[in-house]
Amino acid sequence: MMDKSPVADPQMTKSSLTLAIMAALTLSGCVAKTAFDIATAPVRAGAKVADWATTSQDEADRARGREIRRREERLGELTEDLDKLEDDCLAGNDRACRDAVATRQEIEALLPSVPVEPEP
Repeated sequence: MMDKSPVADPQMTKSSLTLAIMAALTLSGCVAKTAFDIATAPVRAGAKVADWATTSQDEADRARGREIRRREERLGELTEDLDKLEDDCLAGNDRACRDAVATRQEIEALLPSVPVEPEP
């Protein structure tokens, strides 16, 4: 009896070779991309930390605007309180007179930090 040695099918060998070449090319791209990602990760992380640590001009402007609005609102509240306290003081309420003095002092301390709007 004659042993038949397995002979590779030429079509199968060609498709296996093609598949092997495609896998090698694909994996080499993956490996290269992964190596690139690993190499650039510290730079990207450093840039992100620097971005978090610094305040942009736009962020600073918004924060300043919020703070100015907060001061303006407080000034408005104090002015209303002062008007009521002065009325009560004129009506003879000594405590209202003392509170009016304290409120006026707070207004005078707050005024320099509130920008003045130009008159039209």
